[in-house]
This record gives sequence, structure tokens and C-alpha cells, in this order.
Amino acid sequence: MKFSKLDLLTLLISLFLFSSCKDSSSIGLDVSPATEIKGTLLDTATVMTRTVLDDPTTTYPSSAATGGSTGLIRYPLGQMTDPIFGSTIASMAMSVTLPGATGYVFGKNAVIDSAVLVLPYQITAATAASTAAGVSLFSPFYGDSTTAFNFTVSQLNTPLTTQTPYLSNVSYASTDVLGTLVASSKPTTAFKVRAIVTGGPDTLISVVPQIRIKLSSSMIQSKIIALDSATLSTNSGLMNAFKGLKVTAATATGKPGGMMYINLNGASSNLEIYYKRQNATTATVIDTVVAKFPIITTSSPMAATVAHDYTGKPIATQLKTPGYYPVTYLQAMSGVRNKITFPYLKNLKASLGTKLVINKAELVVDISDPADSIPFKIPPRLSLYRLDIAQQRQNVPDNNPPSQANPSGDPRAILPFGGFYDKTKKSYTFVITSYIQDLIDGKTVDNGTYLGITPASEFNLQSFATSGGRAVIASPPESRAADKDASTKRVRLNIYYVKSPNN
Repeated sequence: MKFSKLDLLTLLISLFLFSSCKDSSSIGLDVSPATEIKGTLLDTATVMTRTVLDDPTTTYPSSAATGGSTGLIRYPLGQMTDPIFGSTIASMAMSVTLPGATGYVFGKNAVIDSAVLVLPYQITAATAASTAAGVSLFSPFYGDSTTAFNFTVSQLNTPLTTQTPYLSNVSYASTDVLGTLVASSKPTTAFKVRAIVTGGPDTLISVVPQIRIKLSSSMIQSKIIALDSATLSTNSGLMNAFKGLKVTAATATGKPGGMMYINLNGASSNLEIYYKRQNATTATVIDTVVAKFPIITTSSPMAATVAHDYTGKPIATQLKTPGYYPVTYLQAMSGVRNKITFPYLKNLKASLGTKLVINKAELVVDISDPADSIPFKIPPRLSLYRLDIAQQRQNVPDNNPPSQANPSGDPRAILPFGGFYDKTKKSYTFVITSYIQDLIDGKTVDNGTYLGITPASEFNLQSFATSGGRAVIASPPESRAADKDASTKRVRLNIYYVKSPNN
């Protein structure tokens, strides 16, 4: 056919513009009137946005997308009060394991000196590669860093080993309070602690930034040191007897608060017990010893609880009464997500009487208030995903490139998928060419397309409790006048296309 012999220039000149008379999310190109190529007006192509609750996620074990197969890459802890998004509270439940694989013996006449719960912050160091790529590294704190917190450590009533599946909306009961601390979060401040050296003087050593909460000596003496040798011979014995720890962090002042993120995947998270015991060979000599009981995801279950309260906020109204609203909302940590629908794309071919070849399709998401809201900042990255027929989250074709680990990926996924915040344009842009083509052609059914929040360096389909973030999104305007106004903030779909000769 003659059409197949057209060169690239002819194809580009042949581009048409579709625009909706209903809202600014219509199909079309954002071009100036001087360079606009007139096309057929289509008034049935609409994008709809809606605020919906996100699903609770597992916190142990997690999917490989969170950075490991045995737990979250980091665990949330804190409280924050947002004037738009209400209250969010996150706590941690932790198992405590033995210092050695063969059990632990405190020795003769062991008497506690002190006990400290050590919780290191999750620190992501910059690398030459990340700096060159301009990747925004994860921050171990989100919110008002000047807030003081009331940290409380209590004993779990039931071992975590019996409380699967560790979803983020599950609360873990505890009773006896073992220790408290009032302090602000300092996730980038390293400091020194005094280390005990058996047979030598104590030594000051540098440690990673961490929270250190002193626990009741008498309670640790009776609850751990006093346990018999059989109980202290296995992790299951210790966990059944001691059960574990729960940690909360409530704001201690009237400040907005925030979320800190704790690393339970390394060697620094421990329950440290400092005690004195009789020397094994000389009865008149007393040794000072430290026993570090690991709190680590590779050895035992950990869990996070996240609770959102939208009472009295516009979000609560939108969740209760769905409909059109000027703005919609996104919040991380299984808060709220945004359902995006393209209700008339499937009818596009029939409306035009011809098949379209999509050269490029972009979903542009404008922020309603582009000013970076202090202290609750705009997230550096959003996620976009679809639901399959079983209502399971899947990557859209444009974010599903084939690889050795993903041989069934889509070979059309060759362009950068996007989703990063553009500070100049005050928006996020996703390239979804293949997804829109499949929807138009009827090869894919739109079972649900969703926007969420994901860490900048980790694209997650699930809203794992591993980062903070919130965004207010400008909904597609309802009026044609607003649609023509390029300055109007909105969600919109731009499609660059040509008509196919093969109908």
C-alpha cells in the first residue's frame, strides 16, 4: 500500500489532535495554537480520578520488591498530625533472639547492671553511580525533625511466631512497660558509646545513628536473666517465655511529628544486657559482661502497625461519598491511593471508524498545591499499576520490560516509564503508550488503574510501610473552558497517534 512507503517526516506531519470537551484529561497534544494541527474533536474521551483506601500490606515476610525475602527493608515508627491527611501512627513489634545458635548462659550469680534497646536508623549512603544518575536517596525521617517523641517499650502478650500474616493494619497487644525515653529523632547523627572489654578497660566506640532506650533493670533481671538454662537453649524457648517487644513513639509536644525508619536487617539492632557475674575460674573475681540479644528479620518475625485517621478531613468525605471533587489524595504506608479510569477508550475505534496507532501516550498528574508543603513534602516518585482479572496488582506493559528474571515481560517497554516529580512543571508524567494501545484495541480490560506513592529508588506495586509521603492531586476539570486553559492544573492524557491503513 502507498501508506507503508511514507517516511518518518510524513508520519509526523500526519499527527492529529484529539481533545475532550468534557475535561482537560482528554486525548490530545498540548501544543500552541500557532503550531496546532487541527483534528477531529472527540467529546467522549474522559479520565476520571477517585480517592480510595489502599490495601493493608504484609510486613513480614515481604516480597522481594522491598529489598529482602524475610522482612521490610526498613520499619516505620512515629506519629504525625497533618492538617489535610489527619493522624498517622506507626509502631513496631519485635522478636528477641539468643546471642548464639546454641543458646546462652548468663553464668553464676548473674546480676544485671543495665539494659538498653538499640534501634539503628535506616541509612542509605550515596554512591558515585546514584549521584551521577540523580537518584533521590531515601531519607530515614519524614516530617518535622524538631519534634520530640515519647518512646515506650513494652512486652508483647503473645509471641509473634503465632500471629501471622503480619498485615500493616494489625495491632499487637502488650502490657508491662519496660522502658521509656523522651528524645527527638536524629537519624544522621553518629555518636559514641562505652563498650565493655572483658579483662580490659571500657572503650569508647563510634556507632551508627540509633535510638537507645534504657529498660527497667529489675524487669529484665526477672524476665530474661532469671530464665532457666533449658529455656535459654533455643530461640523458640526464649520467644515463648519472653514473647517480644513493642515500641511506640508518640509526639511529646504540639508539633506535627513525623516518621522515622528503623533498620532491623543488620547487626546493630539488639537488646543489650550489661551484667556482672562470678568469674568461671576465680570465685573472688567479678566479670562485667554484655550480652547482645539480636533483633533481626533474618532470625525471627518482625511486624509494623500503621493506623490512619481521616476523621473530619475532606478525605473522609470522599471515601464515604464517591463523586467528582476538585482534588483527590495520595498517601503512603497503606493510606489512600487514586483510582484512574478511562471509561471511553474502548469505544474510540468504533467512534472514529478506524484503527489508531499510538506513537506515544502520557498520563500527566499535576499537583494541586505545587509548593513543597513543610514539613510533609511532596513525594519524589509515584507508582502506577493495573489490576488483573483476579484483582492482583500488575505492572502496566510500559513498566514490564523482559529480562532474564522476567522472561514474560513486554518487549515494547523500551522508553523510560517516568513517575518522578518534575519540580519545574510541578507534575508527574508516566509514559503508557502500550497500555493505552491495548485498551483501545480491546486486548486489555481496564480492571482498575491506580496511582500510589513509592520510594524514589524502589518501585513497589504495594504500598509497603517503608516510606512517608502525601500528595494532593488536581482532578480533571469538568468545564470545556477549563479544558482549554493551559494554566489549569489537572490530570490529563496526551496521545500522539496516526491512523492505521489496516482497518
